[in-house]
Amino acid sequence: MGAAPAAAPALFLSDLHLSEEHPGTIAAFLGFLAGPARQAASVWILGDLFEYWAGDDDLAAPLNATVCVALRALSDAGTQVAFMRGNRDVLIGHAFAQAAGLRLLPDPCEIRIDGRRLLLSHGDALCTDDLAYQAYRRQVQDTDWQRAFLARPLAERKAFIESLRQRSEEAKREKAMAIMDVNPDAVVDLLRAHDEPLLIHGHTHRPARHHHLVDGKDCERWVLPDWHDSARYLEYSNGGLHRREWKPV
Repeated sequence: MGAAPAAAPALFLSDLHLSEEHPGTIAAFLGFLAGPARQAASVWILGDLFEYWAGDDDLAAPLNATVCVALRALSDAGTQVAFMRGNRDVLIGHAFAQAAGLRLLPDPCEIRIDGRRLLLSHGDALCTDDLAYQAYRRQVQDTDWQRAFLARPLAERKAFIESLRQRSEEAKREKAMAIMDVNPDAVVDLLRAHDEPLLIHGHTHRPARHHHLVDGKDCERWVLPDWHDSARYLEYSNGGLHRREWKPV
């Protein structure tokens, strides 16, 4: 399948980890949706929008409802909105997408802007040196596991996810930083498989612009930043990518 056309200006963001514990980030996101995003033709959210997502039957929770309403307002105003699941919100489904007025993306996903091919990914699949994480990822990506998990009561799911979050933070403190970053060979393999496009991903919280030599061709890889009390994202406009930051007044 060829690359899907995308409209510019296009904004790319990931790793907001929205939660009630961080009201500043919530305020930044809502302001971003009502401000810079309204000036864009398309917005691409590449995973971990939420700190966790227990299932689409939790849409009525205050934070979830607020985010859905704000995303729907952006979509209704004419901006195309697309979303790729991350490791924190892997259970987001079609009910959320419909409520928020957005399109769900596969990971990876190839798009074309102004004749240029961009490959989008959350990025966690590239962290192949973290064997324990990759085993966990295979489990939660499995449709049978997801079906069984979502059949459990919502409160039970939330309690399980909270315990998993605590174990994850403890495990991170024991791992070398390099293990939790992408594997260069995995990056090259992905770029080669898609005929050397420009790659944009998040997950690692290490914003940077990298260059990879793939079969003699120089390929760019842009890593998206995480969010705190400001909106940090990439903008594709005027034929190139630009780092942007927006803060609530």
